[in-house]
Amino acid sequence: MAQTKTRQTGTERYADAVARYLAAWNASGDGAAGAVAAAFTEDATYTDPFSDVAGHEQLAAVIAATHAQFPGFVFRPLGEPDGHHDLVRFGWELVAPDGSAPVAGFDVATLAADGRIRSVSGFLDRVPTA
Repeated sequence: MAQTKTRQTGTERYADAVARYLAAWNASGDGAAGAVAAAFTEDATYTDPFSDVAGHEQLAAVIAATHAQFPGFVFRPLGEPDGHHDLVRFGWELVAPDGSAPVAGFDVATLAADGRIRSVSGFLDRVPTA
């Protein structure tokens, strides 16, 4: 019984972290800094094929650059997060206003004790050719 409760708590922890992560990537304007702070620790790192940054300011800059490159697009989850210990992996896609999703990938994140993300390793599965 305790094992089931722990698994549910872990599942909720992973789902909450991913929801905050996607909210940060979807935030812009005045809400962006708060969304980044809610999702990531102060010293969080983010690495993908195009970025290697640390801290809230650099994370917010990468997110803002993504919004500039893909105006009107939103990130949404693909499937359910999967995790163990302080690790969570999850799929996502970047959806255009017309509903198409030209970009998709998956990320592996390490969580801090408070549930915020300490590090992210991002992988791209689908990217536009042009």
